Amino acid sequence: MLTRVRRWGPGLLLISPSLLLLGVFVYGLIGWTVKVAMSDRHTAAESDGFVGLSNYVDLFTNDINGRFLHSLRNLLIFTVVFLLGTMLLGLLWAFLLERGVRAEGVFRTVYLFPMAVSFVASGVVWRWLMNSAQGDDAGGLNAVFGQLNLGFLQNPWWTDPDWGMVAMAVPAIWQLSGYVMALFLAGFRGIPAELREAAAVDGASTFQLYRRVIFPQLTPVALSALIIVGHMSMKMFDLIMSVSGAQWLTEVPAVYVWQTLLTSDYAKASAISVILLLLVAVVIVPYLVQTMRTERRS
Repeated sequence: MLTRVRRWGPGLLLISPSLLLLGVFVYGLIGWTVKVAMSDRHTAAESDGFVGLSNYVDLFTNDINGRFLHSLRNLLIFTVVFLLGTMLLGLLWAFLLERGVRAEGVFRTVYLFPMAVSFVASGVVWRWLMNSAQGDDAGGLNAVFGQLNLGFLQNPWWTDPDWGMVAMAVPAIWQLSGYVMALFLAGFRGIPAELREAAAVDGASTFQLYRRVIFPQLTPVALSALIIVGHMSMKMFDLIMSVSGAQWLTEVPAVYVWQTLLTSDYAKASAISVILLLLVAVVIVPYLVQTMRTERRS
């Protein structure tokens, strides 16, 4: 026993402040949110009434105008478009840089620069760029299309009932595709040169080299990028609020939580938060488990 204390004691003592803060301000607050989500606290007044899962059931079956389901649908559209855009653009840019271009550092800086801008700042700019006015009153991108005699490309952007969430994903793709590019570029540069040389000796063409040797090696990088970008999209709040504000057309669960809190409906807001946490956990936890198993095997 004394030997174990001497072995583990100093390390545990060193990290105990971090564990305490993590336990109180992360897991403690998560537990409190779960408790409130199962109460009848729908006003600012204190309430200890336990209602079980009824708040969750109401979100799916008894919410006004199906608002929560509407926000989930918007989140699904945003996430799918966001993931496809960032992954494809990031891979394309990384592929071009990996093939070798002049002034590579300049291109890397240009692609990565949007990451240095906050979502709020970029959202304000993109709100102007995606001005829905058309014709003579057009502004932003619609004005550019008009000047280039491409008026058929003018559209209402995020105010379109059918394509609004697709347009909302455009600023997010612009901002984070450079990050995905950096991940893929690191993956390209981490592939041993011996594999390329062996493929060349075996007579593999450039297409076969990338299809059967290089791209399979990028699978862990692609999975990591999907997890990171995917969980960020599920929590997207500041960018959407900066571009469209609290609008029905572009409402997602994170925005719905904020609006519900403004009405002091703490039980409902907590229930939405817990569901959002579970959605993120469904994406992240299997990846973490698989990563731990892989590390143990190696």
